[in-house]
Amino acid sequence: MNNKFIVDARFYARSGPYNLAEVAVAANGTAEASDRMLTGVAPLQHAGPAEVSFLDNSRYASLLEKTGAGAVIVHPDMVGRVPPSASPIVTTATYEGWARVSALFHPVAPTSPGIHPTAFVAPGVVVDPTAEIGAFACIEGGVQIGPRCRIGSYVSIGSGVVIGEDCRIGAHVTISHASLGARVCLLPGVRIGQEGFGFARTKAGFLTIPHLGRVIIENDVEVGANSTIDRGSIQDTVIGAGTRIDNLVQIGHNVRLGRCCVIVAQVGISGSTVLEDFVQVGGQAAMAGHLRIGCGAQIGAQAGVISDVPAAAVLLGSPAQSRYEFFRQVAALKRMVHRPK
Repeated sequence: MNNKFIVDARFYARSGPYNLAEVAVAANGTAEASDRMLTGVAPLQHAGPAEVSFLDNSRYASLLEKTGAGAVIVHPDMVGRVPPSASPIVTTATYEGWARVSALFHPVAPTSPGIHPTAFVAPGVVVDPTAEIGAFACIEGGVQIGPRCRIGSYVSIGSGVVIGEDCRIGAHVTISHASLGARVCLLPGVRIGQEGFGFARTKAGFLTIPHLGRVIIENDVEVGANSTIDRGSIQDTVIGAGTRIDNLVQIGHNVRLGRCCVIVAQVGISGSTVLEDFVQVGGQAAMAGHLRIGCGAQIGAQAGVISDVPAAAVLLGSPAQSRYEFFRQVAALKRMVHRPK
């Protein structure tokens, strides 16, 4: 098997070529004048003379010095290590530059407007003529789908759902009791708006509590594959603008996420917990219900949060505690384990 990395044209359409100046503009960087033409992107160790690469971590500086790339996006501090065969594209935000250049060569595919003949669209549904409805989708009454949306195959959209412009809804997604803003991306298998885990205990057993709220997803939110967001019970579940949710995340009823939160895979957030703006939560962390996590707080992987968290706090462990206390306890345990007999 050839281990050289290539961007497989079967899956990723390519635009270009672009000259060095155009690529530098896309990266929000600068480059010396050159007539060099560039045709794509590749990692440092595989890039050829017509490809662009990048360095964002100084640990890989040795790869930079040996790269065969035609151009490399680098921080000003690393320009001196770019080989003579490559043109440096200089920016203080190298990873952002890489993202923008990658999107230049491999833009999101445009929609193919129209409704697939196997899709079911109920009478009265409003579908913008520029939207794309995939095979076997089911769209119930009262739904509104905005301009340039792409609705994937086997998607189910329940009555009354509103979807804003430029949304991407992956295959097998289900959406009910929800309103989506603009540029929302739901990857395959996402479940939005189902009834949450709420019940009353009675002498005869459990009595399900009706969930009468909605899910409100604001602009520019991305939700990873097979994640679930329950609708509210007596208020709405809200996902703030710009938030990124990884795969396999569970968000309970009445939860409110602020702007630009980051929720990593397998996190569970119990009902009625509030995350303020810019909170980051590591993989497999869990939060009890009815908590408030302050603005900018960072919750480490596998942490168990059982009480409110102040703004900008950094917590680790289960039960979650400040990182200083956590590492102090770890050090104390190591001393006990390694104490001479």
